[in-house]
Amino acid sequence: MTIFVGNLSFKASEEDLRLVFAEYGTVKQIKLPVDRETGRKRGFAFVELENEADEQKAIDELDGATWMGRDLRVNKALPRQASAGGSRDGRSSRF
Repeated sequence: MTIFVGNLSFKASEEDLRLVFAEYGTVKQIKLPVDRETGRKRGFAFVELENEADEQKAIDELDGATWMGRDLRVNKALPRQASAGGSRDGRSSRF
């Protein structure tokens, strides 16, 4: 499972997230997306821990917690869905 962490401070770094989530278990991976055009952090991250039980405990304890001045949204990440009827460049892929 992967954890979605939303409403992050734009000042939060990968190392900040690693320190918080390491309290719940071994961190396997952190993705902290940035905007392609501006390079600015997008205000959310994905965290993966080695043990799914540890991930659930982190979700239970951190969802709604205030961190770096923001109320975090922490839940199980949903699979990415393709956009309806279009390609990346916005053209229809139906024809």
